[in-house]
Order: sequence, then C-alpha cells, then structure tokens
Amino acid sequence: SERLLEALLANILHKNRRRTSKVVPTHRTPLPTLAVTQPNEMSCVCWTCVPQGTIQVIQERGKFKKFADPGCHWVIPCLCQDVAGALSTRVQALDVAVETKTKDNVFVTIIVSTQYMVLRESSRMYDAFYKLTDSREQIRSYIFDVVRSTVPRINLDDVFTTKEEIAIEVKNMLEKAMTEFGYTIIQTLVTDIAPDHKVKTAMNEINAAQRARVAAQDRAEAEKIMVVKAAEADAEAKYLAGTGIARQRQAIINGLRESVVHFQQDITDITSKDVMEMMMMTQYFDTMQHIGSSQGNSTIFVPSGPGAVADAASAVRSGIMQGNLASGAALGGR
Repeated sequence: SERLLEALLANILHKNRRRTSKVVPTHRTPLPTLAVTQPNEMSCVCWTCVPQGTIQVIQERGKFKKFADPGCHWVIPCLCQDVAGALSTRVQALDVAVETKTKDNVFVTIIVSTQYMVLRESSRMYDAFYKLTDSREQIRSYIFDVVRSTVPRINLDDVFTTKEEIAIEVKNMLEKAMTEFGYTIIQTLVTDIAPDHKVKTAMNEINAAQRARVAAQDRAEAEKIMVVKAAEADAEAKYLAGTGIARQRQAIINGLRESVVHFQQDITDITSKDVMEMMMMTQYFDTMQHIGSSQGNSTIFVPSGPGAVADAASAVRSGIMQGNLASGAALGGR
C-alpha cells in the first residue's frame, strides 16, 4: 500500500508540473505551504514547510491529527489531511492603553505591557488553538477589567507610587485566566501613567508653589540668622569698646593720681585741688585739639582771650564742686 501511495503521489506531482499552481492562504497566519489546484479536480496539499518558532496544526478529515514542528512535513491529500493553522512559540508582547478614573476623580491613561507565550505541552497547545479564537483580545479584556477595578480606589498621586502593585495584580489575574487556554504570562509592566495635560500643568504649578514657599522660608530663616548674628556681633563689639573705655579711664585716673602725688612732692605750697584744676584744664584743651583735628569735624567757636581760660577753669571747678555736693548729699541720705 505504501508503494501504491508513493506511486500515486509521484503521478500527481508529474501532472501538476504542467499545470498552473497557486498558494492557498490559511485562516490564521500565513504558512509556507504549496497547494496545487487543478480545474475540475480536487485540490491537494503535498507538503508543508514549518518555519522556526512556529508550530502548525495538521487535521485529518476535519479532526485534529498532530502538531508539526519546524521543518518539512508531508500532508497527504488522499487521507483528507490539511493544515488548519499555526501557533507562534515566540514570546509575544501586547501594549494596552486603558483610560480610567482615579479616586479623586481625575481621568488618567495607563499603558500596560504584557509578555506572554504558548505553553509547549501538546494539551496546552491544543487548548490555545481550539479553545481561544483571539488571544490578544482576551488578554486586552482582562487588563481592562483589572485596571478599571483597581485604579478607582487610588488617588492620582498614589497611582505613580503603586504601579508595581497594579502590574502584579494584572499579572496574577491573567495567569489565572490564560493558563486554562494554554498561555503563560511572562511579565506585566505598567510602562506609562499619563493624566490629562491640564492636570499635569496643575500638578507642576502646585509643586512649584510648594518649592517656592520652602525657598522663601529658608531665605527668611537665613536673613534672621544674619540679623541675629549681626546684633550679637554689635553687642560684643560695644561690650569690648566699653571695657576698653573703662580701662582707659582707669588708666587716666591712675595717671592723674600719680601726677598729683608727684606734683605735691615737688611743690609744697600748692594743694591737690589746684593740681586737679590745672590737669582738668589740660584735658579740656586736649579735647578741643582732638575735635579740631578729626575728619568730618564741625566748627566750634571757643573764646580765646585770657579771661576765657579763667572762665573755663571756673566752670570746671564749679562742676567738680557740684559733683562733690551731690555725692555728699547721696551719702548723707543713706
């Protein structure tokens, strides 16, 4: 019987070389199969070449016969065998854009990318070919269902931070549903979260205002620190200046006291009061000289006659006496 079958096939091939041939497409993916059609005769498929990464489905009398792996396979038309279609064994990717609403009533478009492939077990490939008409539409429907049931429970700001949880939930749902149809889900990723353009602009403005407020607070705090430090420096400078002036006056008093003592030792017929008056007048003229020689000074009119010196000495003496009386009255009151 095998020899008769081979002879019949050889005879058919010999006849078909003289006739016109054409490629018959399949109902799923284009297959590299050669079909020979004769007028007023039945069509037959002699062989099929399965490309790498593809599994073809061979039927006999309309019933599943076998899976054809990559390579060249005989298809016997006398036994009513034909190629029903093909399955890709490559990893396939599907990007789905889902528009949904968040918990705070903001519409957002989420793009979910899914990588999947057919399981290589014969029973799983049978399910993938005969149980499911369009795997991509089925996966797209499950993604829409999961995303639109998950995102409305999350605020817009939290959607960006919980996209990993959304992807895991979509993957778990797809694995549970698509395994029944002979597919395995390799990975599911949320690749993009795109709110409306106006919402993006508003979010950027809010962020910019918050950063401006923080910058203003930091700038005011820096100015406050500068003012406080300047006040502390001024207070320290004044304290040091006052300490210096006090030490200067103490040194002047000590010098005056020593001068009075030495002056009384050298000249015996003069009192300490006279010495003090003379030294006060000397300090008075030194002060006037300093005022006149300083930059940015003002014009001061001072009497220059001989009586003016006596008047100045009298004024100094009167001031000293009034100070002594005030000091004595204060001590008597105690």
